[in-house]
Amino acid sequence: MFWQGGFTFYAAVVVPIGAEVLGGKAEQARITRQVAPWINWSGAVALAIFAVETLLSRSNRALNRGRWLTWLGMAVCLAALFAMYPHMDQMFHGEEAYLDSRSAFRPWHRAYLWILSVQWGFAILFAVLTLAVWRSADRKVTT
Repeated sequence: MFWQGGFTFYAAVVVPIGAEVLGGKAEQARITRQVAPWINWSGAVALAIFAVETLLSRSNRALNRGRWLTWLGMAVCLAALFAMYPHMDQMFHGEEAYLDSRSAFRPWHRAYLWILSVQWGFAILFAVLTLAVWRSADRKVTT
């Protein structure tokens, strides 16, 4: 939950406050540009841990199948984010470059945010399915 919890807190709290304190979206974007790779790499680590845990889980095949599908959704989204980031980062080299490419940047940024939102949805579903798998495993142990 470090990965998605961190993303949620950053998007909901840090970005709006940063834009307000720093005086605008352009200044906040300089921070986000540095934070995004950390969030994405934490996602890669989390996905590796999720894969191992799901692989080792022997309970409820249907729930595990759902977890694999949501894991795959998160992984595809993460791969897209990793692929998009270098191009978006290129648009931020220097103040003039950012101002010149703002209209070109907007569709990329919008797509990036949509992919993050879809990924967040997969992560929530994965968490719910994981809790269901663990609950199912606990019931087997106690009966």
